[in-house]
Amino acid sequence: MAAPRDQKRPQRKKTFIRKRICRFCADKTLTIDYKDVKILTSFIGDQGKIVPSRIFGNCAKHQRKCCEAIKRARQIALLPYSGTSRVVR
Repeated sequence: MAAPRDQKRPQRKKTFIRKRICRFCADKTLTIDYKDVKILTSFIGDQGKIVPSRIFGNCAKHQRKCCEAIKRARQIALLPYSGTSRVVR
């Protein structure tokens, strides 16, 4: 006879995961602009990729605006396409 399911699997500890809050929703004075390189560099990883919203905690609306601003800043050479060179202004 097979053992009940509860005895087969070990019990996992429940971990508390804090819900990340969008910083743009929390602080209404912050704006997303392609000319503001300091804010946009925090949304780019080491390799030059755009950090996803599940990691950074942006809401969908602000994540779309961030991606659009990063792409515009890359187009006019305010931000690099790759992560090899860091632009500090």
